[in-house]
Amino acid sequence: MTLSEIKAILKDAEAVNFLLENGQSVPEHFHVTEIGIVTKNFIDCGGKVRNETKANFQLWDANDYEHRLKPQKLLNIISLCETKLLMGNFEIEVEYQAETIGKYGLAFNGKDFILTNQQTACLANEACGVPVAQNKTAACCAPGAC
Repeated sequence: MTLSEIKAILKDAEAVNFLLENGQSVPEHFHVTEIGIVTKNFIDCGGKVRNETKANFQLWDANDYEHRLKPQKLLNIISLCETKLLMGNFEIEVEYQAETIGKYGLAFNGKDFILTNQQTACLANEACGVPVAQNKTAACCAPGAC
């Protein structure tokens, strides 16, 4: 989901609810502790330089039962980020604390936002020689594989 997509949804939303893909709810008293731009510059296992930029939302279970994030408040925070950080229409990545900080994609099911599971993958299949079918779950680049 991109920034423009979440803004369009929030304009008509009655509430802001997040669910994990397994159906577990993010507590309704969560806080969005930060929204920012995350840029990742890296070299894949095939030696190709890559750049990735995302809008990052961080959710936190605050144990603050008196406050509930409303759609307009989240829209205002996003608008401030667009103005102050010159944030573009990036893909959204969400950080949420479970056993450790997890990174999730974001989808919408018509009522709730869904924190979608993400998988690692080899970006240089041609260099590693791992069949694409195996690449979905197999670690690609063991030392010396490339």
